[in-house]
Amino acid sequence: MKHPEGRKSKTPSNDQATRKLLRQNMNMAKKALGEALASRTRAWLETLTREFSFSLKGGDLQIINSNWYVTHTGLLRLARRKRCCGIDVEAIDSLCDSGANRFVLKARVFPAKGSSGFVGYGDADPSNVSPLVHGAEMRVAETRAVNRALRKAYGIGICSVDEIGSVPTPLDKIPPQNANGNGNGSGPKVRDRLCQIIRQHKLDPELVKAYAVDFCGTKTLRDATREQVENFVQQLADWAERDRNALVCQLNSYLGQKEGAA
Repeated sequence: MKHPEGRKSKTPSNDQATRKLLRQNMNMAKKALGEALASRTRAWLETLTREFSFSLKGGDLQIINSNWYVTHTGLLRLARRKRCCGIDVEAIDSLCDSGANRFVLKARVFPAKGSSGFVGYGDADPSNVSPLVHGAEMRVAETRAVNRALRKAYGIGICSVDEIGSVPTPLDKIPPQNANGNGNGSGPKVRDRLCQIIRQHKLDPELVKAYAVDFCGTKTLRDATREQVENFVQQLADWAERDRNALVCQLNSYLGQKEGAA
């Protein structure tokens, strides 16, 4: 039986594009990791590529601790490809406190006409966002809410980077405190505590260092004051105890800097 011309060429074309994208994703993943992909990591990447056409080059995915996470960019690009009909977002006033920069937002995604919508909630406050975006907690909460709703609407089983959290060079040695106690550096006790936190919570020391530099607002840790480093170590400890997953997501936001330095 002879198939219509349109049907005859459509499937092979789609398959060819998918294979090309999969090869590109695999090559970029290997290059970024600097080693062969683990079988589980490879299998997940293949599934995400074939089912959702996510592109590493396009910034749709990130890998954190050998696990794949979808980005806000990737979800919006998918919604556009799927011809999403609309996204509504509203604040949950009873759960918001603008004075404390604490916000909870609700997003509803309508993937098709007539759909009742898929709902997702997102929260943000100074304790669970990067210091770099303090003051923008409402926008972070909106992003998280939209991401959750989009994942539900399109059946995406992996978490988004923004939902979890909310980078680098080798970890420099923290300089010892000056004899008079007023110089730069952190002193042996602060350094020891930082190392203990890293070991206890199995954190990447390179990413911790990058985060510390951002937190202190200096070019290197050697330029930071003892007080700045102490404040950083205290926040790191508190965050690790309260929500390690969110902290890991924050640390991994510095992975791009690490790859660039490499």
